[in-house]
Amino acid sequence: MSEVRVWVNGRLTGPDEPSISALDHGVTVGDGAFETAKVDRGRVFAATRHARRLDRTLAGLGLPPADHDYIAEGAKAVLAAGAEIEFGRLRYSVTGGAGPLGSDRDDSPLTYIVTAGSQPRPPASASVAVAPWTRNERSAVAGLKTTSYAENVVALAYAKERGAIEAVFANTRGELCECTGSNVFVVVDGAILTPPLDSGCLAGITREVTIEWCREDGMDVREQALPLDVLREADEVFITSSTKDVLAIHGVDDRSLEPGPVTARAAAVFARLGAERLDP
Repeated sequence: MSEVRVWVNGRLTGPDEPSISALDHGVTVGDGAFETAKVDRGRVFAATRHARRLDRTLAGLGLPPADHDYIAEGAKAVLAAGAEIEFGRLRYSVTGGAGPLGSDRDDSPLTYIVTAGSQPRPPASASVAVAPWTRNERSAVAGLKTTSYAENVVALAYAKERGAIEAVFANTRGELCECTGSNVFVVVDGAILTPPLDSGCLAGITREVTIEWCREDGMDVREQALPLDVLREADEVFITSSTKDVLAIHGVDDRSLEPGPVTARAAAVFARLGAERLDP
């Protein structure tokens, strides 16, 4: 595991050093929001969009807006705490702070955690596995990026056991939804299709930017409800996330696919415009 730099509530701390309350609601009940942004050659991509989504998640949880100046202070501290991060992630979390052992909250101040670390760049392509569990599109936290990630941990372990990089969920209606930490796209008859937000998927930042930039480049991109079985029939499949960008999929369970020209074009558009537009 690569070195992770950690800043908690105003100070840099060691990754193994105690730094938050044992009663923090982010620990006891997963009451918090987080964002993961790509760091490429020391620069953070799409910082403004990530900040806005953090506040949408906090509002959905019933927590107050974040202090973004405070988060920026933490981000500056962890990015400057060592050598430039060639490629990796900046992750910041905001929790409900110390609270009761149950789900009730008190008036404790929010907890702020900012971390950064390097990681390998994504592969040229990868495979995914369909999870045997579903996303609940009617959940109180559907579409929110909360710290309650246990079902993603279980599903990702399921995928890794099968040699896959990600697990794909259907929702309770049997529609294609999302992966544990990525959004999913398919290519059918030359058109790029992806589940709409009312499927219960996260409003991924890379998803959003990919849709905008591919449309800007003249590609046919549609958000529409899709049956899970589209993964068996699509001409191409790709996923998007902050640290995967546009990643071609060469296998879905036991189905092999060839990464195709539409995915290659989408990836090239994202790479080109991403190099030009740091905070789109």
